[in-house]
Amino acid sequence: MASAPRHRLRFGRDRRLRASREFSRLKSDGQRWVQGCLILNWALSTRPTGSRLGVVTGRRIGPSVVRSRARRLLREAFRRNQHRITGSVDLVLVARPSIAPRTADAVERDYLLALKRVGLLREAVTETPTA
Repeated sequence: MASAPRHRLRFGRDRRLRASREFSRLKSDGQRWVQGCLILNWALSTRPTGSRLGVVTGRRIGPSVVRSRARRLLREAFRRNQHRITGSVDLVLVARPSIAPRTADAVERDYLLALKRVGLLREAVTETPTA
């Protein structure tokens, strides 16, 4: 019995923004949307490899344990839904102080709502992803 093709939900090096110039480019030239516990900065990418993500957590969020948790939550929201982003986009997610008490589901809800509001979320997904 043949099953439908599945997406691999990975967050490898090719999906990460690492250079400070990439973060600066998105801040200066990209667009911005504030939604709940996060700020979404984005710009269309010319790379054919798909969407890439960078995460920023400032000291206002809390101690290092809280900042690390916020980064994990934001990366996981991206990882689980990267196949739903339309086109190739570079994203920078900035955690706001309100992220500290939030659950993973609440963070993912804010992330998806932000993508939907800015028109980057593909609504109909026919293939089922794997974890």
